[in-house]
Amino acid sequence: MNVPAGSIVTSSDELTASWLSTALGTTVDTATATPVGTGQIGTCYRLELTGSAVPERILAKLPAADPATREMLAGVYRSEARYYNTIAATVAIKSPRCYYAAISDNGADFTLLLEDMSPSEQGDQLAGCTVDQARDSVINLAGLHGPRWCDPTLLDIDGLSVNGPDDAELLAQMYGPATEIFIDALGPLIRSEDRATLRDCVEAAEHWAMGRSERYALVHGDYRLDNLLFPPGGAQGVTAIDWQTLSLALPARDLAYFIGTSLSPDVRSDHEAGLVGDYHRALTGHGVDNYGVDDCWDDYRYSMIQGPLISVFGCAYGTRTDRGDEMFAAMVARSCTAIRDLDTLSLVAG
Repeated sequence: MNVPAGSIVTSSDELTASWLSTALGTTVDTATATPVGTGQIGTCYRLELTGSAVPERILAKLPAADPATREMLAGVYRSEARYYNTIAATVAIKSPRCYYAAISDNGADFTLLLEDMSPSEQGDQLAGCTVDQARDSVINLAGLHGPRWCDPTLLDIDGLSVNGPDDAELLAQMYGPATEIFIDALGPLIRSEDRATLRDCVEAAEHWAMGRSERYALVHGDYRLDNLLFPPGGAQGVTAIDWQTLSLALPARDLAYFIGTSLSPDVRSDHEAGLVGDYHRALTGHGVDNYGVDDCWDDYRYSMIQGPLISVFGCAYGTRTDRGDEMFAAMVARSCTAIRDLDTLSLVAG
């Protein structure tokens, strides 16, 4: 993509009223920027605007301040820009409105101007969620998967592909060492039975990654509570954010990852069949046919390895914090219990 000079800004100082007027196609009189979040992947600012027919508040997402970090994260920057520029208008999942999106040819520099979803509140991965919030989330998730279910034109989009044997082999090579780093780092936070399940998942990873590739759709890749915004007061209408891991894969990976990491084992076991059914009904509402609820349940069981997989890599190679350690430990405890309860590994072996 050839991006005109000046169309990308990478610091809050450049988010001037003049630049924003051009980007938004209207007149911005004043703009006040306040930092949001910790800035591990990039930087984010809430902009308070005044002017002619402008939103009162928007969010500006910009790359990390360090140039070397930007280059390392170019792939995830491209993914999020791709979602807003190419994908969002073709699916039905609720995500923030994008007012402006531009990214450099090398992917290291970008600017996103997004709808500010306040007063919606971020989910809490440690605390988990209610069954009603889970139902809202899985129905919303079907809006990502259903509209372009097994759509071959997705394969024509630069940066999207279904994993092949080389990808699965590389995953398997990296997953084992990452798992040992994870277990050593979190130590007593990981129960002995979960350590055994984590290592069993490593043995199954390559075969699992290649399985059921005939069914694919757009997957969020990290559809969990910290990446969801819930309206206040228990109202419906969850919003999905952080699209840096968008890819093509077996759709139930998102479903299993969300349910398996968001609900305590007893709540999950009592309600997961109903939640999978809710998701399946929503899929059919988006035009998915020849995919029965029994097939959906089977894919859900098969896909539960997504939970430990993402948790292990996120902890082993991400920036560690006390909350992060507790969060990943909780996610692994919940998803490993689900793997055992659902006999996931026997499906992979079969």
